[in-house]
Amino acid sequence: MNYQEALDWLYSTQTFGIKLGLEGPTRLLREFLAFPSHRTKVIHVAGTNGKGSTCAMIDALGQGLALRSGLFTSPHLIDYRERVRVNGLEISEEKTARLLTELRELVADWDHHPTFFELTLALGMRHFRDSDCDLIVLETGMGGRLDATTAIPADVCVLTPISLDHTKWLGSTLDEIAREKAAIAIKGKPILSAPQEPEAEKAIRQTTNQTQAPLTFVKAPLLGYSLSLPGEHQKQNAALACEAIVAAGLHLSFDVVQHSLQHVRWPGRFERVTDSLILDAAHNPHAAQALVETWQSEFPGKKAAIIFGSVEDKATDEVLSKLSEIAGEFHFVPVNSQRGLPPESHEVEVKSIVHPDLTSALEATAGRATLLTGSLFLLGEAKAFLSEKKFRKTSQ
Repeated sequence: MNYQEALDWLYSTQTFGIKLGLEGPTRLLREFLAFPSHRTKVIHVAGTNGKGSTCAMIDALGQGLALRSGLFTSPHLIDYRERVRVNGLEISEEKTARLLTELRELVADWDHHPTFFELTLALGMRHFRDSDCDLIVLETGMGGRLDATTAIPADVCVLTPISLDHTKWLGSTLDEIAREKAAIAIKGKPILSAPQEPEAEKAIRQTTNQTQAPLTFVKAPLLGYSLSLPGEHQKQNAALACEAIVAAGLHLSFDVVQHSLQHVRWPGRFERVTDSLILDAAHNPHAAQALVETWQSEFPGKKAAIIFGSVEDKATDEVLSKLSEIAGEFHFVPVNSQRGLPPESHEVEVKSIVHPDLTSALEATAGRATLLTGSLFLLGEAKAFLSEKKFRKTSQ
């Protein structure tokens, strides 16, 4: 298959939906020879908010130490290959096509066909092995206990702030969700956690105690360094990233930390596309609160024209309530996803306008202090439109 044919096949596997469990991905990784070598350090990151930023920082620190670093994240914003990077470089189209062709042949007669996410993980892990990576940074897709990434033995586990999200799959309470995410813990291997709500902290302590994984809460933010990612919450993510590198048995110097964190780039997290347009993927209340605080810090006293679109299974009303603190007006748009909520279904107390598409909203807010937020899928569509790149929607 060429690259386009390979992606067409891969995207067709989204019809298999989401399957939580480790038996399938373990078999896939084993038969595809995609487990990491014995000398590769693996850092596994779970949580609700800040996973991507923390992974990007760990990856940057690894590169700062002159390690060959593989980074696996999801979802992508524009290009599928964003999910798999070695030293910041996305996997090539040629390598993607070749590995997906091999995967298609491997699983053709399997009774239980691997999912889109499982196949992507296998592709990424094989690329990291082929690239002889010294360090692999893995972001969970959903949850932790039964996420495909948990099939890969980690040297260090990391928990970013946990809040209610994916309740259909992970549980309806913070306690249940925290237990699912903390279950990435491995006996005898360090697990680090950001500060958590009391209910989540209790669940994490109990889960890791049962697993016999040494637990450390990293409660102090990283101070004295200039970070490229704005927002007070990123200082906490940075502290977690530094501690993860140290827990992996690596040594950090002031210069390495300063240079690495000063050059981290992570799209969709208070990303300045132009002087007046900010993109941020705040799709739950905890993330929305951090976004509001960052906006108030970066644009003191200024209200935002907020372009917003969301998908099902999110606490959209709570998110909009928090965003209303900085909103001059809302511009609601549809999200190009099967799970997208109708823009007219949103209700707020400040002025709001419903647009038929994203283009209309961008035109209406051009030149004003504008915040585009909500679903990551919406951010991907916006970045593709603004950069005139092809956008292909994905549900995973």
